[in-house]
Amino acid sequence: MTRWVRFLLAILAGIALGLLYGWVISPVNYVDTTPDTLRIDYKTDYVLMAAESYQRDSSLDLAARRLALLGNLPPAEIVSQAIIFAQKAGYSDADLGLMQSLLAGLQAQNTPQETGVP
Repeated sequence: MTRWVRFLLAILAGIALGLLYGWVISPVNYVDTTPDTLRIDYKTDYVLMAAESYQRDSSLDLAARRLALLGNLPPAEIVSQAIIFAQKAGYSDADLGLMQSLLAGLQAQNTPQETGVP
């Protein structure tokens, strides 16, 4: 055997053993992770799912509770960040409309209502 063949066989054996160890012997186990650890693209998808649910059942409180799982920011801020990412990522106009509808509902809920009494 030539020196190059032995070298390539050693490299392939190392890769195979590394994959065996990482996937079979000692794989990573994620336990009790929360949605706030997601990347921004997955958070945006989560916000879109909450917006679709909000459109279907019109429950702003339920949508706000779902969005609260994404971190400590107010739900309206979470949706705003998701809309900004969705625009950059090329989400469809229908999806953007759903998220903007949810944002409008959240902003209307947080706007202090004027009372007739001074």
